[in-house]
Amino acid sequence: MKKIKIAYIGGGSRLWARGLMSDLAMEPELGGEVTLYDIDHQAAVNNAIIGNLMMKQEKAVGDWVFKVADTLEDALFEADFVFISILPGTFDEMETYVHVPEKWGIYQTVGDTTGPSGVFRSLIMMPMYETFAKAIEKICPNAWVINFTNPMTMCVQMLYHVFPKIKAFGNCHEVFYVQKILARALKEATGIEAPRHDIQINPQGINHFTWINYASFKDIDLMPIYRDFVEKYHAVGLSGDDWIHVGPFGSAERVKLDLFKRYGVIAAAGDRHLVEFLPHDWYTKDKSTIEFWRFFLTPVSLRKQIKEYGNLSAIRIAQGLEPVHISVSGEEGILQLKALLGMTNLMTNINIPNYGQIPNLPLGHVVETNAVFRRDDVKPVFTGDMPKFPAELTIKHIENHQRLLKAYDTKDLAYALEALEHDISLQHLSKADIKAMFDDIIPKINHYLSHYSKTTL
Repeated sequence: MKKIKIAYIGGGSRLWARGLMSDLAMEPELGGEVTLYDIDHQAAVNNAIIGNLMMKQEKAVGDWVFKVADTLEDALFEADFVFISILPGTFDEMETYVHVPEKWGIYQTVGDTTGPSGVFRSLIMMPMYETFAKAIEKICPNAWVINFTNPMTMCVQMLYHVFPKIKAFGNCHEVFYVQKILARALKEATGIEAPRHDIQINPQGINHFTWINYASFKDIDLMPIYRDFVEKYHAVGLSGDDWIHVGPFGSAERVKLDLFKRYGVIAAAGDRHLVEFLPHDWYTKDKSTIEFWRFFLTPVSLRKQIKEYGNLSAIRIAQGLEPVHISVSGEEGILQLKALLGMTNLMTNINIPNYGQIPNLPLGHVVETNAVFRRDDVKPVFTGDMPKFPAELTIKHIENHQRLLKAYDTKDLAYALEALEHDISLQHLSKADIKAMFDDIIPKINHYLSHYSKTTL
């Protein structure tokens, strides 16, 4: 059994941390220590108790000890791998930047990647990630760093911005779901059942705005099969009139199907993410438009309720009042660890700087493509140029990311306002309206903006 140390920043997480611990418990070839660090110290303590209880389950085959670090530096000491899964700020700030724009008719379905939420969340996140990157450079510069936090592109970009030689990438499971949709299309057309990971694809783009222009299963070209699949479900979506039961984090995937009809490329993210990258009039003009396209707005109040439930559950498990369960999550984090340790082979989609794998996007900017994992090495797969659509919109989003980095470097919020003014989802608003939105939100999140010591506004 290979022994390693994992540092988990955000180790009090109610979702990712428990999923990771469960996956580790089910993995027979790895063992070692996981050190949990979180600004909510008690949440990390509870997770350490839960993780150690998982190792005692009958199905557990891993050999791990979960500990709590009092400081970031202690967590990183001698780490082989660093996982980052945090909430930049709190849900109170998120409630502000997700819902205040509704005064101007801006409905944000997810609120953690792009649009106004992406701008303000990035402003909060960047000083935090500067701290992480500098600590990693000082304490464990050779560790592999895996980011799970959104806004994914900006988080990974910030790590490289501060520590250019960092060995970091970002993980997102949105593409996995689209592979499952392609497997469904294959089965409906041919009767062949294929597991998700046997669907070969060519993803290219930026996180949550990733696209597929090639898909196959063995010798079968899936693109024409998907085209017929789109015609079949375009009018009602993949869930038909039962779409309402997909829940507040789901959709009927009508937007994805409509975009294929328009442009002939497969959108490799859920509808709730996609619409935030697109012009306001396309799918989020008003609530009736949103209902027509059959996707949900997820209020931050619901996220707060889920967090509270997770807190109570963690306390009950730690106190022995609720059983602990383990199962394989379906994420690829453990496979990535094993591949980087030279124990297996792997190709999967990740977020990493553009070294030329997408030639018509800016070099150095974080993009999402497939990559090959091998011992202590990750090499992105060349995808070729993106089609004109969505490349033109993607470049506009990348230009906004650069404005946000400039806001960070100059400590000047004027560049953040400039990013809002160039955001695709706000192009129908006047500069006066955008400035009013900016001025409404900034004071409400100012506690997290001390880095930005000057402004030319």
